[in-house]
Amino acid sequence: MVRVKICGITCKEDAEAAVRFQADAMGFVFADSPRKVTPVVAKDIISSLPPFIASVGVFVNENEKEVRRIANFCGLSILQFHGDETPSYCNKFPKAIKAFRIKGREDIEKIREYKVSTWLLDTYCEGKPGGTGKTFDWSIASEFAKEGRVILSGGLTPENVARAVRVVLPYAVDVSSGVEEYPGKKDHKKIEEFIRETKNGSAKRLKGLVGLENYGTKKEMN
Repeated sequence: MVRVKICGITCKEDAEAAVRFQADAMGFVFADSPRKVTPVVAKDIISSLPPFIASVGVFVNENEKEVRRIANFCGLSILQFHGDETPSYCNKFPKAIKAFRIKGREDIEKIREYKVSTWLLDTYCEGKPGGTGKTFDWSIASEFAKEGRVILSGGLTPENVARAVRVVLPYAVDVSSGVEEYPGKKDHKKIEEFIRETKNGSAKRLKGLVGLENYGTKKEMN
């Protein structure tokens, strides 16, 4: 089943809603953004989360020492790098997610240079490292989903996430602006709908794959 990460969590009320509707991970932004949280606020929220929820710290071009300080202070599960971090920088962190802002297929080889645990594919928008609310060519993400763990991001909403999951079949989907009332404040109804539609899309895609396998088996038997 495709996992769901709700990014840009800034308060306990939104975190509790994400837990209630069975999100798998939450993202806490420590870079300049309307969704930025202080380490103190993030630690308070993270300490209240159930153990099965992953807490992801989102950083943009931060120095290694500061990343480690915040990660240790907050008790982060995973680190996500959303800037111009190099492969050697990311390799210093064993559970790193590296985000890439996709313009087109010309970005493919650059992504393969990063031997991280997970790739996050987002939409390119000049001057904005994330939270653009825009989609990109999902066929690019579909290619990478066959090679390793891909988190699909960029313009996902309750209205399009089921189709995105069927096209890409990613390891996980990531949403921020698509489930907000306004930047930094989540719409709890949209969180519920987004997670439900992700599961629907995942179930339909897996059912289709099983159907194809059975079709192939029947043909071989005839």
